[in-house]
Amino acid sequence: MTVLENVSLKAYNTFGLNTKAAYFISIGTIKDLHAILKREFVQKKAMILGGGSNLLLTRDFDGAVIKMDICGKEVIAEDDDKVLIKVGAGENWHEFVLYCLDNDWGGVENLSLIPGTVGAAPMQNIGAYGVEIQHVFDHLTAVNKTTLETRRFNKDECKFGYRESVFKNIHKDEYVITHVVFKLTKRHHTINTSYGAIEDVLKQRNIKSPGIREVSEAVVSIRQSKLPDPEEIGNAGSFFKNPTIDKIDFEGLKAEFPSIPGYEISDQMVKIPAAWLIENCGWKGYTRNHIGVHKNQALVLVNYGNGTGSDLKMLASEIQDSVASKFGIELSPEVNII
Repeated sequence: MTVLENVSLKAYNTFGLNTKAAYFISIGTIKDLHAILKREFVQKKAMILGGGSNLLLTRDFDGAVIKMDICGKEVIAEDDDKVLIKVGAGENWHEFVLYCLDNDWGGVENLSLIPGTVGAAPMQNIGAYGVEIQHVFDHLTAVNKTTLETRRFNKDECKFGYRESVFKNIHKDEYVITHVVFKLTKRHHTINTSYGAIEDVLKQRNIKSPGIREVSEAVVSIRQSKLPDPEEIGNAGSFFKNPTIDKIDFEGLKAEFPSIPGYEISDQMVKIPAAWLIENCGWKGYTRNHIGVHKNQALVLVNYGNGTGSDLKMLASEIQDSVASKFGIELSPEVNII
């Protein structure tokens, strides 16, 4: 374990923003994690970093950045129908999905090609195309940054919500997730193709009875057609959460804006695509100062190479203001802004 000083974080965030960390440490074992958490400069100020795919860095970080590189995959229990697999927090999420497909384990195929690491997945309760982490989650282990005690969190204790968990609110910055355990199917997979454009892609490919790999390949195709590759254009995927509003308020908006889409999530609440709101405020394809809104997906803010985090934050605020002004809806960032 080596402590580096004054390290550029450009390669460690998918926006490609060239901010610096006062200290940078890569952690590959729990023993190393315990050792570094005891250091005074880490206790003073520290940030845990996974894949950097859900992060907007607006300034240099004058503390310690701890890069989680604890890896490994281990089957800890299984029967004829289910498998419990323990995965290190530093594992790449999509590579883990591919590993599951290779083993014919179902449950995560709809979450294909989501950037980031396994450890960050439950923090955000990542989700796509009708599936969220909570649907395949069993438990996780995390180290308390102050006491160094390891705690197990079951599904209820994580309090998963829409892009939410206890690690983003009541336990924010208290724990370091080291391993996540997933419960996946070995047979009789639940095939979820009803959300988004998955059925359209399968129909185009003349696939009538898809398996989990076909679903994954359809999801990858859709994501690649809509979302820019961070290797080519700096971005963090969806920047804002899809807002939910009261059904009565939605009916009022529908009367004023007949084409506004909405999806009932309960008897009282409706979810509205944030991308539609942003696009209908005229932001899609907007550019300035090397940053902008992606031309194919209004939900994605982009850095074309020399943008700054502060400019992206300002653009995000302007988008929020315009959506609130036109539709009376408050957009919340999905990305963590530092």
